[in-house]
Amino acid sequence: MALLPRLDYADPAAVRAKMYRYTRLSQHSGLWKGTDPRVEFVNRAVVSPAGVSIPTRIYFPIRRSTPGPAIVFYHGGAFVIGDLDFEHGRCLEMAAETNCVVVSADYRLAPEHPFPAGFDDCYAVYEWTIANATELSVDPRRVALAGASAGGALAAAVALAARDRELANAAFQLLLYPVIDDRMITESMMTLIDIQGWNRRNSEHMWRHYLAGSSETSPYAAPARATDLKGLPPAYVMTAELDALRDEGIEYAKRLLAAGVPVELHDFAGAFHGFDTLAAGPVAELARAEQYSRLRTALGVAV
Repeated sequence: MALLPRLDYADPAAVRAKMYRYTRLSQHSGLWKGTDPRVEFVNRAVVSPAGVSIPTRIYFPIRRSTPGPAIVFYHGGAFVIGDLDFEHGRCLEMAAETNCVVVSADYRLAPEHPFPAGFDDCYAVYEWTIANATELSVDPRRVALAGASAGGALAAAVALAARDRELANAAFQLLLYPVIDDRMITESMMTLIDIQGWNRRNSEHMWRHYLAGSSETSPYAAPARATDLKGLPPAYVMTAELDALRDEGIEYAKRLLAAGVPVELHDFAGAFHGFDTLAAGPVAELARAEQYSRLRTALGVAV
C-alpha cells in the first residue's frame, strides 16, 4: 500500500498522466500483461442510439462454448481516468478463467463529459451486447454486469436502468469496491480522509467532476439513491477494509439482501482499494479467483 502513487483528483489532467505512468510501470514489472494464449480480443466501436461512438474491446476465450455467457465490464478510475488498457489485464484473465466473452467499454470521462454521458455509454454497450448476442455467439439470458470502483457504480446503475426500462435483466452483477453514494456519510468515508488507495478527499473531487451541473443526484449516478432495489440481479459485492468506499459497498449489499436479492459480500481484511490488481500476492490472487468462481457459478459455466 505504501508503494501506491499519491493521486490528487482535483486536477484530472495531472492524475491521468500520473496514473498512466503507473500503468506503464506495471506493464514492465509484469503486473500488467497484454496477451494471453487462451484469449483473442478485438477492438470495435459501438454506436449508441444517440450516435455516440464508444470504443469497445471484446475478449473471446478460444475454447468457449457457443452460444455461451458474457460479461460486460466497466473499468474504474473515479469517472475521470481510464481507457481500454486500464484494466486490460483483468479482462484478459477474466475471459480466460471464466470462459466467458468479456465486453469492455471505454465510456466518456468527466469532467469533460459529466453524468449522464458515461452512464449512457455503459448502458448502450450493455444494450448492444444483448441486441447482438447472435453475432457474438452469446446467450442473452446469461450476461453479467461487472465493474470495479467507479465501474462498480456503473454496473450497478446499468442493472437498475435495465430493470426500470424493461430491458433484459442481467444474470448477475459483480461489484468490486464499488462507488455507490455521493453523500459520503458512512463511517469509513468520515474517517479515512487521506489514506492511500482511495480516500474521502478524492471522493469529494470525483463527485464534483462527475455530477457537475446536476441539480439532483440520479440513482443512475449514485446507486445508493435508488429507493427500490427489488428485482435486481443476484450480486457479489467485494469491499476492502482500508478503503473509504468500504461502508457504502457493505450498506448497498445489505439493502440488496433486504430487498430479496441474493447477495454474497466479502470484505477483505487488511486490503486497500484496488488491491486485487495493483499488488501481487496470495490475497490478491484469492480475491480474483473468488470473483471468477462466482461468475462461473452464476453464468452456468462448467469447471
